[in-house]
Amino acid sequence: MFRIAAIALVLLFATLGFAQVPGGNVFFGYSYLSADQNTGGRANLNGWEGSLEGKVAPLLGIVADVSGHYGSQDFALVCTAPLCPPSNLSSSTHSFLFGPRVSFSVGKFRPFAHALFGASHISGSASGVSESDTSFAYALGGGLDYHLVPLIAWRIQADALQTRFFGGTQSNARISTGIVFHF
Repeated sequence: MFRIAAIALVLLFATLGFAQVPGGNVFFGYSYLSADQNTGGRANLNGWEGSLEGKVAPLLGIVADVSGHYGSQDFALVCTAPLCPPSNLSSSTHSFLFGPRVSFSVGKFRPFAHALFGASHISGSASGVSESDTSFAYALGGGLDYHLVPLIAWRIQADALQTRFFGGTQSNARISTGIVFHF
C-alpha cells in the first residue's frame, strides 16, 4: 500500500511540474534567402520555413527548423565565341537545423534568440549540367512573435545562415514571416 501511495505522489508531483512549463509552438511561413554565391554576387531565393519548438523550461525551448528556398538567375558564360548567350541557373536549398531557443513574454510580444545547427543541401542545374552538395550548417538569429489571439501569433525572424558548399563558405541572410500556433 505504501508503494502505491508513493508512486501516486510521484506521478502527481511530476504532472504538476509539467503543468507549469508551456507546451511549445509550431511555425510555418514565407522565407527569403539572400544566398552567397562565392563569386562576389548574391542570389535571391524565395521559399518556406517551418519549425517546431518544445519548451523544456518557461524561457528555454528546443527547436527543429526546416526550410526550403528556390530560384533561378541568369549569368554570363565565359566563352571564346563572340556571342555567348547568358545561361540560367536554377537552384534549390534545404536546411535541417536543431538547437536551443531562449524567449520571454513582454505583453503581446515574445522576443526570442536561437542558435541552430544541422545540415543543408543544395542542388542546381544550368545548361544541362546538374550539381549538388550537402554540408554542415548553422543559423544564429532571432525574432519576435506578436500574439494576435489566444494560441495564435504572427512571427518575423532573421538569421545569419552559414553553409559550406563545394569547399567554400557561404554567409547567407534569411528572413521569414508567418503564423505561429501555440500548444
